[in-house]
Amino acid sequence: MSSQITPRSEISDSINASDQTQTRKADHLRICLDEDVQFRQQTNGLDRYRFTHCCLPELNRNDIDLTTVFLGKKLGAPLLISSMTGGTAQAKMINQRLAIAAQHFNIAMGVGSQRVAVENPEVADTFAVRNLAPDILLFANLGAVQLNYNYGLEQCQRVIDILEADALILHLNPLQECIQTEGDTNFRGLLDKINILCNKLPIPVIAKEVGNGISATMATRLLEAGITAIDVAGAGGTSWAKIEGERATDPRQRRLGQTFADWGLPTAECIARIRTIDANVPLIASGGLRNGLEVAKAIALGADLAGLAFPFLQAAAESQEAVSTLVDILKAEISTVLFCTGNRTLTELKQSGVLEQI
Repeated sequence: MSSQITPRSEISDSINASDQTQTRKADHLRICLDEDVQFRQQTNGLDRYRFTHCCLPELNRNDIDLTTVFLGKKLGAPLLISSMTGGTAQAKMINQRLAIAAQHFNIAMGVGSQRVAVENPEVADTFAVRNLAPDILLFANLGAVQLNYNYGLEQCQRVIDILEADALILHLNPLQECIQTEGDTNFRGLLDKINILCNKLPIPVIAKEVGNGISATMATRLLEAGITAIDVAGAGGTSWAKIEGERATDPRQRRLGQTFADWGLPTAECIARIRTIDANVPLIASGGLRNGLEVAKAIALGADLAGLAFPFLQAAAESQEAVSTLVDILKAEISTVLFCTGNRTLTELKQSGVLEQI
């Protein structure tokens, strides 16, 4: 019985691809933490809204309830530690700190793209946090475009298994791929492939942008393809165009990063418009959220969960205590909004009509 030997060139190509992905992961962390890669002028749109203050809430603040349910799982607050990183020693430390806090506060968590773990199984442990957070709502993550680059059901199931995940995020990042020097830009036919995945995977699939937003039109097409939930990941926060421009050595790619630094749909606009076409789709607001007041605005606009990345990245790079302190502050800020608008629960906040456009 003969065995097939993998050509040395293919082994070399695989090693090179893995090394490139790990280097890219390390670059992303360094640039996010050390450089100014936030949107320059574009905001998340939540600054265009304000709450109507209630001078007599008729509530005991201690009775305020921040619990919610998302994808069938009860959470202690409407917070998601958004997908960020993995694949390096520093990323492992960050993911572990985030997971410990997520378990303590019973909030949701996603990890960064697990492509590097598919290419190099030795780094799978930099994502695998289920042992630290056995009870949380946990999201695996792959780039949707990889479905056009020899990824399919097997690779998706592999990243789900690494995490023992409750759902799989397929992230959509056409602008980032355009500016990334080694970017994958064949997005043709992805909706059909997403549809096949959604029908075959045993867990829900979430469509997520990476900071440029999802329009109502695209949300409709994604839902028709079988997507269960939408994470709008709108403009106004970290600019992946700026990050990839910062990484680039090619002058053309650096120029593209500058030109498109503020490209995208504001988070608030995405939430409001998607809610006009579907009142019930599980909806995550992310993209430039920096505090609990903005979280509350996003919830009042119609989101079910609010995701933050950069604030959690900064805290996790500092210490475990800093992550816990951040969650505690976010919860206090959300509770203060509920109390000062006369609402005891998040459902009441959504139904109260106390958020008005300025």
